[in-house]
This record gives sequence, structure tokens and C-alpha cells, in this order.
Amino acid sequence: MLTEAKNFITQMYSELNYDNQSLNERLTAISAEITDTGSYTHTYEELSYGAKMAWRNSNRCIGRFFWNTLTVQDARDVDDEDTFIASINHHINEATNNGKIKPFITIYHPEHPPKIFNNQLIRYAGYDDYGDPAEKQVTALAQQLGWQGNNTNFDVLPLIYAMPNQPVTYYEYPSEIIKEVAITHDQYPKLKSLALKWYAVPIISNMDLKIGGITYPTAPFNGWYMVNEIAVRNFTDSYRYNLLESVAEALEFDTLKNNSFNKDRTLVELNHAVYHSFKQAGVSIVDHHTASKQFSLFEQNEYQNKRDVTGKWSWLVPSLSPTLVSNYHHGYPNIMNDPNFHYKQQEKRGCPFH
Repeated sequence: MLTEAKNFITQMYSELNYDNQSLNERLTAISAEITDTGSYTHTYEELSYGAKMAWRNSNRCIGRFFWNTLTVQDARDVDDEDTFIASINHHINEATNNGKIKPFITIYHPEHPPKIFNNQLIRYAGYDDYGDPAEKQVTALAQQLGWQGNNTNFDVLPLIYAMPNQPVTYYEYPSEIIKEVAITHDQYPKLKSLALKWYAVPIISNMDLKIGGITYPTAPFNGWYMVNEIAVRNFTDSYRYNLLESVAEALEFDTLKNNSFNKDRTLVELNHAVYHSFKQAGVSIVDHHTASKQFSLFEQNEYQNKRDVTGKWSWLVPSLSPTLVSNYHHGYPNIMNDPNFHYKQQEKRGCPFH
């Protein structure tokens, strides 16, 4: 822990142009605290900057250009249920920001945090024949606890959690804090008949945040959506909503034969529908071309600051028209540098901030 703490503090103080005396004093204090207690406590500044660095180091995230805009809610003192629920509601409200999505993270105590069982704070339930298949396990847990959904394709799951040394329970969000966007198409009005919608803010809640040798097991965080994540992955992946054929029918494409290219047309029009529906609703979203250009700017900034850019190529190229963006044409070292977000054991998910 002391080695990791020294590496983190030294890098942070160097990036923030702090003098050597301040650095040495802080390292001495941390060393003494670890010797006495086996651990140490981050200052709010260290917690905040460490979380920002973790976003900057997230290999699967294309949105890292905005890493320094992250708002950090320090919830390490939360030790009762009411305060915990209030901090979660505050996160959702602040992150949603009336549609102008704000990158936000809430960080709970590293050693005795509340435990969140949801993959994201906001997610749709998955039943046997409808809803989101990726959420069947969490939905079953919610039902075992007594929750009953409306049995639709888009039932917002409750927050499932456990306070330290307390049983697992659930909390249903007030409907007014969950912003959702109805998906329509300005040129294909029949798409509306599918009654598609999606929630505004992807708040990841199943990853560990590691800063300077300290792991924060509960640290939900969010950026905003890139359109392909909803239109291509969530809506049309065969193991998710699997809507390609339904959308093609609503668009009145008469065949999905491979040589008709209607599969491709369906994806393009669905991306158009999702993007313009979010924009019409006043909710932040980014198209894949703009996101890729922003990532190129991030790369330039990192090189100017003499930092290597790491990444997982297969996650940094968009799932629609990947050859049209610059980062398709070169690779990245997939090296995990801390601070960073880490998958919990036996769990694999997508991009941390989307």
C-alpha cells in the first residue's frame, strides 16, 4: 500500500505543480499513518483528483477527453440508510441536471460501505420473455425481496442494497427523478408503435475504484451516452433487446437478406432515431464521429503532458461505421494503470463511463 500511495501522491503533486516540501510532508504523514493503522485516509483533494485520474486511465472509455470535469461527491461518512438513499437520489438528480448530463461520482467508505447489487443505478428489468435479458438475475433478486414490476419491456428496477451488517433490501426511486427518452423517428413515424424508450443517465455501480492502494468497492459513476451504445448494443444485440427485425418492420424494410443491406440501413436509422430523440428531449448524447474526434483531442493532450495513452482497441472503435473514425486505424497498449476502475471478480461489463 505504501508503494502505491507514494506513486499516486507523487504523480498527483507533480501534475498539480505542488512543491517538493509539500510532497515530502504528505508522504511522511501517509507513511506514519500506514505504520500505525495499516491504511491511510485520502484528503478530499486526493479522492477527487484520484477519481478523475481513474477516468483518464479507463482503457475502455472513449469519453476521456472530459476527465477533469468529473464532479466528486464524498460520501465516506455515510453510515445510515436514510443518508445513503439521499446520496443516491442526489447523485441521480445532479447527474441528470435537467438533461444536461454531468459526469458525477459518489464514493463511499472503503472498508464498510453500503453494498449495491445493481449493475447500474438505473436499469430496466428482465423477465423470461421481455425486458432486458442482461438484468434477469438482478430482477429475480428484486422479486425475491418483494418488488413487483409492471411487466413491461421498460420497468425501472429498484435500487437493491445492503447497509453494513444489515440484510439486503430495495428502494423504489421517485418517478420524477428518473428521466427517460421516448424513441421516435422524424421520417418513419411507425417506429413509435414499438414504444421504445431509454433512460438518460448510465450510472455504473458494479466496479471497484482503486486510488493509491486503497479500494473503494462502492463508487457509482457516470458520463453520458454515445448513441451506438443504445441503438446498436442495447436495442439490437441478440442477447439484449434483439430488436433488429422489429425495427426493420416498423421502418417498412421488406427484407433483411444479407445482400439487401437493410440490416445496415436499420441500424443507421435507429441510431438517427435515438440521437434525435435525445436531442429533442434536451438530453446530452454524443454521436460516434464526434466522440472519436474528442478522443483524438484527448490523445493530443496526453502526449503534450508526456503521458502514454492506453486503451482497449475493440472498445474504443464504435460499433457503427468503425472504419470512418481515426482510432480504428491504430492500436493502443492495453495496460491498466492506477488509479482506475476495476471489474469485480467474475464480472465483466462494458465501458466504465457509458
